This record gives sequence, structure tokens and C-alpha cells, in this order.
Amino acid sequence: MFVVNSADNEDNEDYDINSAIESYIEDIVCGEKEAIGHIYDLTKTMVYGYVLSILKNPTDAEDILQDTYVKIAVSADMYSAQGKPMAWIYTIARNLSLMKIRKDTRNADIPDFEWDQFEAPNSKFGSDDRIVLGAALSNLSEEERNIVMLHAVGGMKHREIAEFLDMPLATVLSKYNRSLKKLKNILSEGQ
Repeated sequence: MFVVNSADNEDNEDYDINSAIESYIEDIVCGEKEAIGHIYDLTKTMVYGYVLSILKNPTDAEDILQDTYVKIAVSADMYSAQGKPMAWIYTIARNLSLMKIRKDTRNADIPDFEWDQFEAPNSKFGSDDRIVLGAALSNLSEEERNIVMLHAVGGMKHREIAEFLDMPLATVLSKYNRSLKKLKNILSEGQ
């Protein structure tokens, strides 16, 4: 079984979350039920932020977050190791989110206490970042919002986002930069 101690990994530049997740997926396939908890601990903040950017409803996002990990546990044997388990997890989360949207189109603002609940213990994601992301969720298009959330909360590189969203890298970079400019304008108007 693969064991990850996040405190040790902060100093370890060779630490690769994708390798850890793939190892845990293998553990799930071998019947080690606690492995899904380890995947949850490593990825919950990223997945919650992504799902929240799609659904814009904290309660629905929590439900889809839970459903995502249930689906991971049930479908672990279908995962084909390619070094990109986060893309697989995001795909599951996106599909479940889109299914939820088809059933129910309710949207709501995201209160600060909802972000606090899912903040990683060693996160550099502060209250100022939450304000910016709150503005992003309400003032950006869904595509722009997804790109910002995948990069800012999910920690994905622009290249990975382009691959995940099946968009050219130049488009992702352009939309990300345009989104940041929109956010700066929104924040400067509010001062």
C-alpha cells in the first residue's frame, strides 16, 4: 500500500500526486477499502472547487463530491493507468455535475464558510483568493470559470487544462488571461 504524508511531501520535490493516486486506485482494485479515503484526502479541495465552478451551488457540489468518490471506488478497475488520474477524476466529477444540471438547474452564491470547509490544511488559498474566485464564478462564462478553477484551485497546469477540456493551449492561455483581466477590472471598480 502506498502511504502519503503531506507534511513530508512539502519538502520532497519528487512527490507526484498522480503516482500516489494511481497507487491508491490499484489498492482499491485489490480490495483495500481505506485507499479511497486517501484519494479523497489528496483531491477533495481540487474536485470540490471544480464541481462548485460548474454547479454554483454548495449543497449540490457536496453531493456530487461524495458521488464522485463513490464512483471512483466502484469504477477503479476500469481505470487505465496513463499517469493522469486527476483527469479521470475530473471527468467523473464533470459527468456527474452535468447529470445534476440536467435534473436540476438551481444555482446559488458561494458563502465563505463553504470554501473554508474544503480548504486544504496547508493550502495557500486565502480569503483574498476566495473573493477573487467568488467574483469569477459570478462574472465569467462557464468555460472561463472552469479554466480559472482548474488552475487556481485544482492546481492543474495550463497544458493539462487544455488537454482535459480538449482545447488548444493558446485558447486556454488566452481565456485564462482574459478572465484575470475581467477580475482585475471588477475588483478595481469595487474599490
